[in-house]
Order: sequence, then structure tokens, then C-alpha cells
Amino acid sequence: MYNVLVFGMTENPGGVESFLMNYYRRIDLSRFHFDFLCNSYDPVAFEDEIHAMGGRTVHFTSRRQNPIRFRKELESFFARHAHEYQAIWVNVNSLANIDYLKMAKKYGIPKRIIHSHNAQNMDSRLRGMLHEANRDAVGRYATDFWACSEYAAKWFYAGKGGRGELRHPAVIIRNAIDVEKIRSGIARREEFRRQAGGEADWSDKYIIICIGRLHFQKNQKFAIDIMAELVPEMPDARLVLVGQGEDEDMLRAHAKEKGVENEVYFAGVVTDIPGWLAASDFFLFPSVFEGLGIAGLEGQASGLPTLASADVIPDDIAVTDRLRFYPLDKGPDQWANEIILMRNSMDARPLTEDDPMYELLLEDFTQKGYNSAAEVKRLETLLLPPTRK
Repeated sequence: MYNVLVFGMTENPGGVESFLMNYYRRIDLSRFHFDFLCNSYDPVAFEDEIHAMGGRTVHFTSRRQNPIRFRKELESFFARHAHEYQAIWVNVNSLANIDYLKMAKKYGIPKRIIHSHNAQNMDSRLRGMLHEANRDAVGRYATDFWACSEYAAKWFYAGKGGRGELRHPAVIIRNAIDVEKIRSGIARREEFRRQAGGEADWSDKYIIICIGRLHFQKNQKFAIDIMAELVPEMPDARLVLVGQGEDEDMLRAHAKEKGVENEVYFAGVVTDIPGWLAASDFFLFPSVFEGLGIAGLEGQASGLPTLASADVIPDDIAVTDRLRFYPLDKGPDQWANEIILMRNSMDARPLTEDDPMYELLLEDFTQKGYNSAAEVKRLETLLLPPTRK
């Protein structure tokens, strides 16, 4: 058995967490065993499923909460258990904390992978400074350098500010999704449409969905601004925000200020993304920066017309011709007009289970490296140590 220690699971079922599970569900468990390092004592996303699949979750104190205890607990774990693992796979949005790699090297884990999942600092100025400092140091501890896109590779492995040539050749690991699981949501469309409005029944509404942590990176405030422009022209338009985060109170207040509080539904953390996608008619993806963006892939896999930020979200995300890029500086009024144009020019009906378009979707996702069922074999090969000649 090849044992891999994985870091990247948090309490929030976000993009990195979903990425890990998309691969974990497909990996050959007769050859690979995953344990997950979790820097919190609260249950992480998908924890029950991880345990059911035979994986373990190792909880310890967050460095932010108590740096001394964090260090002590981490050192104790690696001192006792590092010899059990052939690889560590560290999935992060920033290089602000590379202690896991340092411990893995100190205690002899031979393969040490750092995996970039973002393309810009999404935290404090201090963490941004730590990221810059650790960019110079990470090459001393990691043996393998991965990224979800060229954008994400540059921010982690190029010069200061992600400029210049890559200091470490990066392997691009596609944020592959389970296309067949996304398809499974179709049967639950009407049920989720009734849920989408809370007490109101939105079964006959045009539902626009935006998925992501409620955080400035995901730009939900701009999505609400779009709704304020859109509703007068398209009265049946409704917005579902899926996710939780520190911006929730501000966003609720902003929706009320803009007069669209009854047209915006906060779904919170959900466990059935395929069901919510199936309930929707349009996918909105206005992020101010992204490493890649699993949510945008899931929107396309569900057959939804998708509008995404131009020159911000990597072009690699475009799998189908139902995705369009549009500049953020065009403003919410022009984004609203673009949604109207896309509604009028694209068939927005939900796909049925026997729709032949699904076979085309599956082929497109497979050819472009975003079908986890196909990509998992490549990941298995990359996790293993190189064959010595």
C-alpha cells in the first residue's frame, strides 16, 4: 500500500476540498491510502465520507489560533508517524505556511508535493508577505511542484509577485470533476427549485446561481449589483448564492440596500451541488481572481449558460461553447444586458437524463482533462516516486 498524507481539507466544502474528493472517490484504494491533516478540531468537509472510504483525519490546533501548540502537535505527529508515509501532498491557496513540508522533510517523507490552487493573495497583508518570503524557501523542502493552472503556477513559483520565469517547473493538475455525478442532479431539479426561494416558490423563475465562499474574491457583491440592474428588465430573474463566509452580513445588507433582498436567496453550505445546479438556469462566475475555478466547470457540466470574468479566470476553464467571458470593468448594467442576450440566444432548458448532449459534454471534459474518471490514472502515476533507471 502506498500511503499519502494530504493537507487541504477544511470545514468549508469549497474548491480545494471538492477537488480532493473528486480524485479521492476515483483513486485505486487497493493501491493508495490517504490520510488527511486538518488544522482544526472541528469536523472537516466530507469527513464522514473519508472515514467510510477507509481514510483517516488527523486533527490538530490551527497555527492562527495557537502557534506554539500548533508547532508542538505537528512535530509530535510527524515524529511518530512520518515513517508510515511515502508522500505528502500539500494543497494550499498560499505559501504563507509551509510548515507541513518542513516537517515532512525533517522526518524523512521522501516525496513532498506542493500544489498551488490560487493566483492572488486572498488573505491579510501579513500572509501576503509570508507568501513572498516562502516562495524563495519552498524549493528547499518540496520535491514536486504542482498547480491547477498556469496562472496559479506563476503566483507560486515565479519571481516576486508571480512575475518572471518559473523557478520550479510546475506540473499542471487539472481541477477535474465528476461529470457523471453532476448529471445525477437532474432528477432533483423541481425539488430544488421549490427550495431555492425559501418560503417563496421559485419553480417558475429564471434562477441564476453563483457558487463560492462569501468572500471578496468571489465578488458576490457585484452579483447583487447585477441583479439590481437585471430585475427591472427581467422580472422573473432570481439569484441563489451558495456558500458561507465572512461577507454574508455585508451581502445581505447590500441586497436590501439595492432593493433585491426578495430576489436573492442565501443557500449557505450545501451538500448537493448537483441538485442546486440542476435547479438553475444560468451560472454566474464574476470572481476578481481565480487559480482556475471548479465551480465554473461544474456549471458547464450541468449544461448551464455560464458568464465568467474575462482576463481573470483562466481561459483553460472554457470547455463548452456555453461559456462566455466578459470584462468586470463593463459594470453591472452591461453584465445584466449580457445575461439577457445569453438567455435569448442559448437554449436554457435543463438537460434531461437521456439528452445526447451529455455524451458530447463527457467527451469534451475528457479531451480537455477535466473528467476525474479519466484523469485519476495520471494523478496516480504522478503521486508515485519516479522510476529509477
